[in-house]
Amino acid sequence: MDVIFETLQEGLPVLVTQFALTLALLATGMAAYMVITPFHEMRLIREGNAAAGVVMTGSLVALTIPLAATLATSRFTLDILIWGLVALVLQLLAFVAATFLIRGLRGMIEAGNIAAAWLLVGLQLAVALLNAGAMAG
Repeated sequence: MDVIFETLQEGLPVLVTQFALTLALLATGMAAYMVITPFHEMRLIREGNAAAGVVMTGSLVALTIPLAATLATSRFTLDILIWGLVALVLQLLAFVAATFLIRGLRGMIEAGNIAAAWLLVGLQLAVALLNAGAMAG
């Protein structure tokens, strides 16, 4: 029983630190995402725009997937920080590329076009899964 408590005493601070770092990276990624988007999701969501809600939720999940892979596969906090930043940059670049590929995306999301929202989310999630696979090695 003492071994369990010793392991918990050693491991819990590491877990809390790494989890908090990953949450901070996620918050940073979402803040950066909201800065680079051509539309204002929170305003649109408050107005009842379902497409904006889908896009915002999909973006949150797409940013989280590679961060979770980094958290699961990294042994050191510095690894999580470095690879987490790389993962966020890749995801944000994928979003920027998607906005160029989907012509008129801003207007479609602002008009509540759910099909356009799901297309964007699908692209973001596909890149997130590939990103996570690459991060996991």
